[in-house]
Amino acid sequence: MNGVTPRALVECVLRGHEAPQVPFTIYETMIPQCAAEREMRNRGMCIVERRVPAYRTHRPNVRVRSETFVEGAKELVRTSYETPVGTLTTLHEPAGFTSWWHERMWKRPEDYRALLYLIQDERYEPCYDALGEAQARAGEDLIFRSGFGLEPLQSLITGTMMKTEDFCIQWMENRDEIDKLYRALVSKRRETYPIVAQSPVMHANYGGNVIPEIIGPEVFRDYYVPHYNEAAEVMHRHGKLVGCHFDDETALLADLIAQTDLDYIEAFTPAPDTDMSLAEARRKWPGKVLWLNFPSSVHLRPDREVERAAFDLLEEIESPRGVIMGITEDMPESRWRDSCRAVMDGLARHARERPERYGPGASRPP
Repeated sequence: MNGVTPRALVECVLRGHEAPQVPFTIYETMIPQCAAEREMRNRGMCIVERRVPAYRTHRPNVRVRSETFVEGAKELVRTSYETPVGTLTTLHEPAGFTSWWHERMWKRPEDYRALLYLIQDERYEPCYDALGEAQARAGEDLIFRSGFGLEPLQSLITGTMMKTEDFCIQWMENRDEIDKLYRALVSKRRETYPIVAQSPVMHANYGGNVIPEIIGPEVFRDYYVPHYNEAAEVMHRHGKLVGCHFDDETALLADLIAQTDLDYIEAFTPAPDTDMSLAEARRKWPGKVLWLNFPSSVHLRPDREVERAAFDLLEEIESPRGVIMGITEDMPESRWRDSCRAVMDGLARHARERPERYGPGASRPP
C-alpha cells in the first residue's frame, strides 16, 4: 500500500482523504493473537483498540460489591450498588466479549430515587497518560478509539439500568420519572465531551445499538440528534471526529442521521443483513465516512464467495473514498481465519482492478 501503515490508512479515510485501498479493521476482542492474526496485520489489517479509556468513572458515595457464583453450568455475577437512598442490584453472565444480562438495576418504581442518585454521583477523571503510553507502545497496526457511552435515552433502553420492556412501559406510564433520569444523564454526558475532545485519540463513538422500531423517528430527532451535534461541536473544536455505532436497520432513521454532524457511521451493516444497501447508504449520507461491518451472514459462505462479496460491495458505489471495511460482530470460530483473509483479498483485488475509482491522489501516503 505504498508504504502507508494500517493506522495511517484508517486515519486517512476518516479525514476524508483519498487512499490507495479500502482499509480493513477489526475490534480487538474479535480476533486472538496468533499466527493468522499476525499474517493479516502484516498485510494491512488494523486493530481497533477500545479498552483503554480517555477517562475513568467513579462514584464516591456509592458502595459497589460483586459476587461471582456458579449455578448449574453458568457462571453468574451479582453486583449491588449501595446508595444513601437505596440499593440496586444486577445479575449478569459473562460470555466472551459480551455479557448476558439476567437482571438490570431498575425493578420497581421505588428504585427511581436510587437510580437518579447513582447517575448524579458519577465523577470523571481524565487518564491521558495511560492512553498516550498505550498508543506509543502499540505501533502502527492499531488505532485507538474512545467513547462517550450510550446516548442519554439509549442508556435507559439497552444499558444496565433498565430492561427494554420495563423502559417501554415506564415511558408510557411514568414519563416524569424517566425524564428525570434522562436529564441527569444529559448533564453527566456533557461533562465528558471536553475530556474526550482533549484526549490523545483522534476519534470517539457516541452510543449506538439504536433500535428504530422501539424509538421511532420523532424520539430520535428530539432525544438523540441534539446530543450527537453537541458532542460533535466540542470534538470538532479540537480537531477530533465523532461517530455512532448504527448496526441495526437504519432506513427509518436515515434522513435524520444525514442531518447530524456525525463524521462517520460505524458498524453500518449493508444488505443482505439489514434494510439498506451500501449504495443506498452512500446516497443518504454522502458526506459521512461509512465504517462498515462486513455482513455477518456472508462469513458462512465459501471463501471465493466471501471475496466476491467484498469486491461487489465496493462496486455498488462510484468511488470507495470514505469507506472502511470493518468487523464489528462475532464470527464463527471455524470461519474467521479464512473469511477475513478472503475479505482482504476482495479489497486488494478491487484496488488493483479499479484504480481509477480511488482518485489521482490515492497512491500518495497521507
